[in-house]
Amino acid sequence: MAITHPLDPLQPQELRLAVSLLKDSLPGIPLRFKTIEVQEPAKKDVVPYVEAERLGELLPQAPARIVHVLFHRQDTGAHCHALINVDNSCIISQGDLPEHSQSHADVDEMVEIEKICLEHPAVIAEIEKLRLPAGVKVCVDPWIYGTDDPNERRRLFQCLVYLSTVDHPQANHYSIPCTFSPVFNGVTKELVRIDYLPTGTEHATAETQPWTPVPAVEYAHDLLGTPLRTDLKPYIVQQPEGPSFQINGQVVSWQKWRFRVGFNYRDGMVLYNVTFDGRNVFYRLSVSELTVPYGDPRAPFHRRHPFDIGDLGLGIICNQLQLGCDCLGHIKYFDGFRPDSHGEAVCIKNAICLHEQDAGLLYKHTNYRNNQATTVRNRQLAVQMMVTASNYEYIFAWILDQAGGIELEVRATGIMSTIPVDDAGGSSLPWATNVGPGVAAPNHQHIIAVRIDPAIDGFNNTVVYEDSVLMPDSADVPNPYGCGYIAKTSVIEKSGHADTNTDTARVFKIRNDSILNRVSGAPVAYKVQTLATQPIIAAPGSIHRKRTGFAEHAVWVTKYRDGELYAAGEYTNQSLESDGVENWAARDEDVVDTDVVFWHTFSLTHNPRPEDFPVMPAERISVHLKPSGFHEKNPALDVPPSHQSFNKSACHL
Repeated sequence: MAITHPLDPLQPQELRLAVSLLKDSLPGIPLRFKTIEVQEPAKKDVVPYVEAERLGELLPQAPARIVHVLFHRQDTGAHCHALINVDNSCIISQGDLPEHSQSHADVDEMVEIEKICLEHPAVIAEIEKLRLPAGVKVCVDPWIYGTDDPNERRRLFQCLVYLSTVDHPQANHYSIPCTFSPVFNGVTKELVRIDYLPTGTEHATAETQPWTPVPAVEYAHDLLGTPLRTDLKPYIVQQPEGPSFQINGQVVSWQKWRFRVGFNYRDGMVLYNVTFDGRNVFYRLSVSELTVPYGDPRAPFHRRHPFDIGDLGLGIICNQLQLGCDCLGHIKYFDGFRPDSHGEAVCIKNAICLHEQDAGLLYKHTNYRNNQATTVRNRQLAVQMMVTASNYEYIFAWILDQAGGIELEVRATGIMSTIPVDDAGGSSLPWATNVGPGVAAPNHQHIIAVRIDPAIDGFNNTVVYEDSVLMPDSADVPNPYGCGYIAKTSVIEKSGHADTNTDTARVFKIRNDSILNRVSGAPVAYKVQTLATQPIIAAPGSIHRKRTGFAEHAVWVTKYRDGELYAAGEYTNQSLESDGVENWAARDEDVVDTDVVFWHTFSLTHNPRPEDFPVMPAERISVHLKPSGFHEKNPALDVPPSHQSFNKSACHL
């Protein structure tokens, strides 16, 4: 089976072969497929290949293509996994998942649970108690179940029930949550119980009562009942000569950058083998985990703690992007593939978009003596993916600039998860914000982990941090006026963690100690402008805290090992504790001048506003990776200056 590169995404023929081999190995046994994904080859086997590719040398033999499959046996209900060599058409291994482990939820499963819930007699009986008027529709969102019972083995879904008062494809059912929540077994499809939801500060619950009609807060334009703005003129991004990037399969070349676009079910978008001007910079860049612990202290809301990457997978919930809507300009799209529950290949059209954008000035200086100016605009290249996790949307973009910088931009939008509230007399909950009649949005955090696998001029690197501190006044180096300060460097010698420090403007650097910058005399490096955001708020010992060990610190440094890709561990669905980066960091390994991985955790603490409903204006947060002594001077000096003859702007009169 001919594949052009060992890091290419899953191909439909590989998927079909894996399904065929597994079905043949288990004749007559019905299988439900969860994941069919390429297992990344061992790094030691890939590096010689990508280095030969970078240097234009003869390519060695590519590593074998191994596919990892997660599936359910429908006869026993067992959760299983298998490794398959698709080059040789053989199964390498096959067995059950580790005890307590649950694979992620798939699209078909969520749809099935919703249908079963709405058709179950006990749920129908609850709906009848609402005494709904004609035309009101019941909607269900199945949620990944955050268990707090160490003895729980079942695959459970907590169904959140809402009402929609209009027949419209974009009706906002999140505006009218119901006060009961069925729990279903995802394997047997049996009803486990019906939880009744508290609606006040007390934790007490009550049986379902007849619904008192309230108007929904809608966001669809033709449901607003108010006219749209008419004073917005078209904004058209044109590139009459086409884009400045070149595409060869999954490889992107733009300005001095070259990298490979990857895609898998869990990370979604991945950047591989990132080089600048022919020099290695990063081996692999990805968003490793995204979890949302909610701050509602009442049962069953205390279990609301989804891991949108580990429980679902960004490559499964990603949007099929639309030209002229999600991205503007001259767009290159990359498709992705995933299996459905029957093992059929599903093409995700336009899963990733790539385009150029203007980002203001890259640099400018005016000689005030003669008013002569050098002005260069900042052209950027954005590689972007958007996902929908039930109610929320997230937008992820790796943005490369002409001066060797890379930005990871994350935007949160969509609809907040809502809860019913007894707002008689205008009462409210201290951990939530009322956003409509009978509906509130609880406080929550979006906690994100980014995984940076560096290759700063080579694959052996060292992580340090620099603190800007007052220089002491000493006889050797006087500081008599008290204004001198220095950048104090601390080397992270053992695997472990570190934290941000705004008091010292702490900056982390990944450097190659074997190569010195000829101008500064310091090792070549990239700095990571980490975000000083709030760590997880949940109390020590809480289930939220136990499952989110990676959120305890802003930075983790580990020694590279194959397979250690996800900050919260491999299996987060219904996990009882984290099994990820904090355990790998605790190995106390030497991490100086070796193959290291840099992990950064940051968060958006979201205490909702009424203005965030019924659909949230995008909230933006970003992390920057910038060369720091990697070059001897500004690497963008050769970018042409900006001129009106090139940009063709118009003067408004």
